[in-house]
Amino acid sequence: MKANDRMTIIRERLQQHFAPSHLELIDDGDKHIGHPGAQHGGHFTVKIASESLNKQSTVAAHQAIYNALGELMKTDIHALSIQIIKPYA
Repeated sequence: MKANDRMTIIRERLQQHFAPSHLELIDDGDKHIGHPGAQHGGHFTVKIASESLNKQSTVAAHQAIYNALGELMKTDIHALSIQIIKPYA
């Protein structure tokens, strides 16, 4: 699957599951050229702000994102950096 297709699917799944007020998806693939794992999946950074994620611990929020992405985590995503954007208290 091409990186643009991956990004579209990732974005759609995150929007569907978390209704984020902010969602930024960055393709980090150019930073990993030649890395053996990059041949089987992409490298991405997700910056997301969502009320449902803000109510969870960091670990639980990351697990929720992995669950939302499902099989993509095994087939199309080699590395995923997640930044949960939380409002100021």
